[in-house]
Amino acid sequence: MKTLNKRLFSLKIRKLQTMLLVISLSVGIGALPTKTSAEEHPSTRQNNEKYTWNLADIYPSQADFDKDYETVSKMLSKISAYRGLLSKKTKLVEFLQLNEAISRKIEKLSLYAHLKQDLNIEDKKAAHLKAKIEKLASEYAAATAFMEPEILAMPKNKLNALKKSRELKQYARYMESIVKRKQHTLSKKEEALLAKLAPMTNDPENIYNNASRGDYTPVVIKNANGTSIKLTEGNYLAELEHPDREYRKRVFKAFFSSYQSIQNTSAATLYASVKADELYAKARRYKSSLHAALSADDVPKHVFTNLLSSVNENLHYLHRYIELRKNVLHIDKVHGYDMYVPLVNEAVAKKMKFPIEQAQTVILEGLKPLGKEYVANVKYAFEHRWLDIFPRDKKYTGGYNTSAYDTHPFILLNYDNSLDEMLTIAHEIGHAMNSLYTNKKQPYYNSGQSIFTAEVASTANELLMMNYLLGKAKTEEERLYLLNKQIDQIRGTVYTQVMYSEFEKEIHDKVRHGESLTAEELNDLWLKLLGKYYGNAYQTDKEAALGWLRIPHFYDQFYVYKYATAIAAAYELVKQMNEDKTGAATKRYLEFLSAGTSDEPLSLLKKAGVDMTSSEPITNLLRYFGSLIEEMEQILRKQGKIK
Repeated sequence: MKTLNKRLFSLKIRKLQTMLLVISLSVGIGALPTKTSAEEHPSTRQNNEKYTWNLADIYPSQADFDKDYETVSKMLSKISAYRGLLSKKTKLVEFLQLNEAISRKIEKLSLYAHLKQDLNIEDKKAAHLKAKIEKLASEYAAATAFMEPEILAMPKNKLNALKKSRELKQYARYMESIVKRKQHTLSKKEEALLAKLAPMTNDPENIYNNASRGDYTPVVIKNANGTSIKLTEGNYLAELEHPDREYRKRVFKAFFSSYQSIQNTSAATLYASVKADELYAKARRYKSSLHAALSADDVPKHVFTNLLSSVNENLHYLHRYIELRKNVLHIDKVHGYDMYVPLVNEAVAKKMKFPIEQAQTVILEGLKPLGKEYVANVKYAFEHRWLDIFPRDKKYTGGYNTSAYDTHPFILLNYDNSLDEMLTIAHEIGHAMNSLYTNKKQPYYNSGQSIFTAEVASTANELLMMNYLLGKAKTEEERLYLLNKQIDQIRGTVYTQVMYSEFEKEIHDKVRHGESLTAEELNDLWLKLLGKYYGNAYQTDKEAALGWLRIPHFYDQFYVYKYATAIAAAYELVKQMNEDKTGAATKRYLEFLSAGTSDEPLSLLKKAGVDMTSSEPITNLLRYFGSLIEEMEQILRKQGKIK
């Protein structure tokens, strides 16, 4: 249902951000050093009302919340009257209108309860409201369960006729999605059986989570200062930034070796998950699980294969970066424990601080290429409490943007004045403006965004901000820092994610052809891909073979490739906006932000000016990646740090 899909989307965004943190893909950016006064420090301002959400924008009072809750409860009783009548056009229109009215109210109720609890995990009243809404949403899902099967039972010619009718014009995309699913819909008995089996398909991931979080014991080592520390996903990469190479090597080997205790369990769970993916695809008459996953976003297979082949054809840029890292660090081979130690003067980065008002000012300046209206909307968001900015005790620790169709967006942050957090605001504002523009332009059934396009709006903002800050850099050291950050961002978002995607494709192909997936086979494949992607200047360590079991996204088949396509599309659109002095490219981009799900994702991007069915966007982005490396080499050579 619509409500549940939007909640799922919000959780997907959170999951994405968590993964980016784990694999260190967040972008740090620089600007002029700024002193931070005591009054500007987050700890002194976290309870200031203007830096918090105003949830009264959703419901001014508990009475308003209760009124919507009671209204939905009454509306649910009307649904059963439409059972068996959806083949009649007038009844179908009436039902879709009723469904929209209920769903929109449940969205608002759910948003309010979830946001309230995210502000304080121990808020018992919020927990009670959340439980009430989850029960209501469950009742709604059960009451409307007949809808899609009943529509799907209609002959295809009738469905097509309904889709084209004037009365159903605003539901055309929804009807079209049902028509497309029809060929992959089974008989009632088969669907019922798949529904009963569905919970079991989550078991492999659940077992993996229990093993990796419950049974797994993080290793404890002595850090560089002689203090005992527990190596976790949260602090591991920070330890690899230490200048002492022998210490980094010890951290690396200890961390990966600690995963040996769960490698066989992880191999078994991943094998079971892939088997379930392939079985599901075969049952629904897809050619493969890859086709099934791509179908959900209306993406043809050649978009995925183009991505892999384009990146493979441009691995020489990544190899050049590894060679540069080797030369700057003055080592014979780059190992996994040499990939995070800074290549530039980190003292510059530590001086760069962005108190919240300055961060907002810089963002408003950096986003000016998007036009006065866009910037005015961002300014309005800053001034009208769309952001809950500072960390507080019991507050949700991540960061995200979410909204309902009938509310403005809400952005949660845990701001610390850092460069990365400033960029996080720009990223989340991109999502927020996407929702704002879409909801103003599109009817409810066309609101929201495909996961394939959702990250374009946020990534475009990051690229715009980086362009702005590079243009403002006043010293070579500052520019080097920014260049290195941008290089590592593209490396992580494109090369790393495509390597993961290639790994996914190979293991799914093996299982579909009846082959097994043992820990040894997975380790060998991982090392082979590391060697190919990172080149001759890189030395693969045997401990790194266990890298595959640290990636939970492998239990969400063929998901990570979208990070690479999103940044490639965003780069192309930003480049066009920078080069086009007529404003036409910006106009197209804003129309893209307003399009929601009114068309297929690839069509929406093509109208905006980027063809993701071709290899050009990926190739252009990787050429840009190469130019960043070349500029970095020139500056370092000028400084005498490399020959």
